[in-house]
Amino acid sequence: MIIKESIIINAAMSKVWDTFTDLTCWINWNSVMKNVSSEEKCLTNGKNLKCCFRPFIFPIQMRIKVEEIIPYERIVWSARKKGLFAFHEFFFQKNERGVLVTSKETFSGFLAGASGLLLPEKRMRSLTRTFLKDIKKAAES
Repeated sequence: MIIKESIIINAAMSKVWDTFTDLTCWINWNSVMKNVSSEEKCLTNGKNLKCCFRPFIFPIQMRIKVEEIIPYERIVWSARKKGLFAFHEFFFQKNERGVLVTSKETFSGFLAGASGLLLPEKRMRSLTRTFLKDIKKAAES
């Protein structure tokens, strides 16, 4: 399953990037990922962060590994959890209205392949849209 969504953020690239990469401020804007913790204050290539998200009634604890950071262009992270692998790419592009942020998340494994019963696409798409709206609101304020 692949979930791809985009949003235009009416702010300077530096503001969008700093808001997205500064883990210390995620508590103020990120309504999708809760209890985010890391040894680093910012997203750092090769480092991990822990978080909790709630795609269903029960919360799921995740450990995310930052796979790649190309400043002002791309962030890639991945997560594994019993029968699920998620590979998440974020792309940042300047345009005439601000910054186009695109999220592309690829899910594989048993949970992703069970005909969508255990990992419904509609719910995952909704979480992605909420995350993008959250970063938009934070960067534009």
